[in-house]
Amino acid sequence: MNHKSTLFWESYWEEKSGKTPDHASVSAWAFGADPDHLLDLVQQGKKTATCSGYLFYEKEQEPLPKPGQYAVILDSREEPKAIIEITQVDIMPMNEVPESFAKAEGEGDLSYDYWYKEHEEFFTEALKPYGLTFKEDMLLVCERFKLVYSAS
Repeated sequence: MNHKSTLFWESYWEEKSGKTPDHASVSAWAFGADPDHLLDLVQQGKKTATCSGYLFYEKEQEPLPKPGQYAVILDSREEPKAIIEITQVDIMPMNEVPESFAKAEGEGDLSYDYWYKEHEEFFTEALKPYGLTFKEDMLLVCERFKLVYSAS
């Protein structure tokens, strides 16, 4: 986490309970293709889920997210704007993601068809640097979360 994110995180907890919990796991990141728009959807309460390709965690040797972890959400300028708590993590093939999850991502017309088309395009591009092609059954890490703080 950058210095601003650390201060944002600590400030939230100091206001809430007087101190940062020792046990809390936190990271800082911005949402994929359009960070400001997706952040806005989170702040409005429309976006309560996100997904990423499982193989990216493997390739980048990153640990998978877990329920109870927090994330400071950054805007496109890497300014901290919100804090979310992960409530559920499921790993499943993209072509088995339920419509309810696609709707919880809060994008477009909230339909499964829109979600699938946008994610197919996103993952097709994201896989290219690895020399890989999109497959409809690629594993996704599907996260549900709740907004716990917004600097809006």
